[in-house]
Amino acid sequence: MKLGTGLFTAQQRPDDDREASDLYDEVLALTREIEAAGLDSAWVSEHHFAEDGYLSATMPALGAMAAETNDLEIGSCVALGPLYDPIRLAEDAATVDLLADGRLTLGLAIGSNPREFDVFGVPQDERAERLADLVPFLRGAWSGGDLGYDSAFHDVPTDVSITPKPVDGTVPIMLGGGAKPAVRRAARIGDAWCAPSALSVEGVRKRVEDIRQVREEEGLEGDFTIYVLQHGWVGDSREDAWETMRDGYFYIQRRYQEIFSGESVDELEPERKRELKEQAIFGTPEQVVDELERYREALGDDVHFVFRTYHPGVGTDEMIDCIHRLGEDVAPQLE
Repeated sequence: MKLGTGLFTAQQRPDDDREASDLYDEVLALTREIEAAGLDSAWVSEHHFAEDGYLSATMPALGAMAAETNDLEIGSCVALGPLYDPIRLAEDAATVDLLADGRLTLGLAIGSNPREFDVFGVPQDERAERLADLVPFLRGAWSGGDLGYDSAFHDVPTDVSITPKPVDGTVPIMLGGGAKPAVRRAARIGDAWCAPSALSVEGVRKRVEDIRQVREEEGLEGDFTIYVLQHGWVGDSREDAWETMRDGYFYIQRRYQEIFSGESVDELEPERKRELKEQAIFGTPEQVVDELERYREALGDDVHFVFRTYHPGVGTDEMIDCIHRLGEDVAPQLE
């Protein structure tokens, strides 16, 4: 089992008086610590027009992270595929991959926030089809010759050669989403699937079983990676870990509720808070290992777990300490 962390969002809680540049300095400092701790990956997320400054530019952030590291896998978890101009995304992702010497994974999903689609001028009811169109466009753009793909949504000549080309002639594409169409789309056209944090272990297992069945029945060969995303924290005790992560965790979940619904949310309902606490993985290194072992038992060894420790406003020193516990006390027990 591989183990990574993130997801960097650079959000500024109302009680955080730092400058925006300080938050991005923090992202880079944490990225360096993730590599120093021996973890496998670091990830960014994407949303737009957020009052708290939620990270909106995945490729520049990943380029900076590439320059700060040597061996760490870096990626988007996830970029909102339908909102991108495909030529620019192909160029930018290839550039980041070159800066990272082949360490980029491009995570994409269909998106859900109505305002993002309205402002970008993209019909929300086309989002699934646009993502399905984007993936072969990117593969064509990264191929050795001309694009060779006739997009249904973008008027781009098929005989144009889009440059630069990534290190190995492609960038692994991870697709997100927990609904059956999203899971099967990942199985058919992606190189990886990321299980969202709302899914239980059994929910992830059923979807992974479906992916393997689809790929076998349709004769799809090649490597396919399963990523699993879940919030958590490593601390001195279960109580200490929860106390440290709670406010930042609830803050980001409240903001997600607003983003996904398009409506203002003043406070999470008590029942929602209980659900979120049950979903999260937190405690001593031994307790966290026990929880992660449940995923390994259900899915096998070939899983990349993204343990989400970046919770806005928790504190840089606290997050660094958690990262090193994750790398030094948890990861070796999962090898």
